[in-house]
Formats: sequence, structure tokens, C-alpha cells
Amino acid sequence: MDLPLADKYCLDVIDDNKNMLVPWYIMAAYAYYVDDDPIVTDSVFDLMSKKLIKEWDNVEHEHKKLLNIDTLEAGTYLGEYPSRVKCAVSSIRADIKKS
Repeated sequence: MDLPLADKYCLDVIDDNKNMLVPWYIMAAYAYYVDDDPIVTDSVFDLMSKKLIKEWDNVEHEHKKLLNIDTLEAGTYLGEYPSRVKCAVSSIRADIKKS
């Protein structure tokens, strides 16, 4: 089964760099909860939360402080969004459309 293009793009990025789990998780949450227009499927969002829990002590990112294990275990995020998230989500959508 072929993955949707955004899912493949996300998985490629986080597979190459586990630290990218943090921004991708936050961007995916923003797209889902704020924009009501997901950039990844629910299964990829769930996969990211599980990977983040597993790699929690090994992940380093400036926005990691916005997340916590309880939120990740619940598979949700309703916290603070860094100001650059909206532009980042728009950029991802534009990149996906180009591909």
C-alpha cells in the first residue's frame, strides 16, 4: 500500500533525524487541531507519539519543553504553538503540492 505523500515526507524526515519528531509532532497537531486540515494521517501521528515516548531521553529540540509524556501517551497536543509553526505547515503543504 502506498503512503500518502505527506506521510512519506514526514516519515523520511523523522527516520533520518529523531530530533525532528518534536517539530513534526507539533506541526501535525497544529494542522489537525487549529487548521482542521491534517498534514499526516492519524496513524502517522500516532506513530510519532510512540516514537517520541520511546526516544524521549535521546531527543533534543528547543521545543521539546512544550511536550510531555502524558500528552504523548494520550496521542494529542493542545499546548502552545511556536510562532513559526503556521508558516512551517504552509511550507510543508506547498512542498507536497509541488511533488
